[in-house]
Amino acid sequence: MTLKKGFDITCSFVALIFLAIPMILTAFLVKLTSTGPVLYWSDRVGRNNKIFRMPKFRTMLIDTPAVATHLLGDPDRWLTPVGKFLRKSSLDELPQLFSILAGDMSIVGPRPALFNQGDLIALRTEKGVHQLTPGLTGWAQVNGRDELPIPVKVELDGWYLQNQSLILDLKIIVQTFVQVLRKEGITH
Repeated sequence: MTLKKGFDITCSFVALIFLAIPMILTAFLVKLTSTGPVLYWSDRVGRNNKIFRMPKFRTMLIDTPAVATHLLGDPDRWLTPVGKFLRKSSLDELPQLFSILAGDMSIVGPRPALFNQGDLIALRTEKGVHQLTPGLTGWAQVNGRDELPIPVKVELDGWYLQNQSLILDLKIIVQTFVQVLRKEGITH
């Protein structure tokens, strides 16, 4: 087992223990405010472009098209009553800790692309970024998140590929917490 993998498993297991009550409360909020399942399972592109199913707390109505949020004509129209809050607070991302335990994701890495984001997948493959395990957070996330155009995200992902280290991962994790607390970089 690599140091990064051991770090991922240990941290996600500890996080699941500490976040169990907020996760249960979030699940109740989702269930009480909209019809449908609590979790949304999204087909995502993992390491070496392998598709995996990534869980999130559901923030959108059950009949929302399966495309990136920025491609929806009016994203707010598709949000559940608590969807905007869950996204702004990043609480919707917490079930991904289970994907880290399963080995489909890492704490830090490029955010997993949707299965139908061909432009992003092609650019990442061209840069070799597809070799990385996708992350809960990443270098592109702390340098612009939703506000970045795809080519810029891929450049940042490529930089991370070339410079990855435990120290850099710790820096990204700290920056992520700061951005989540400030609610920075979230457009939908």
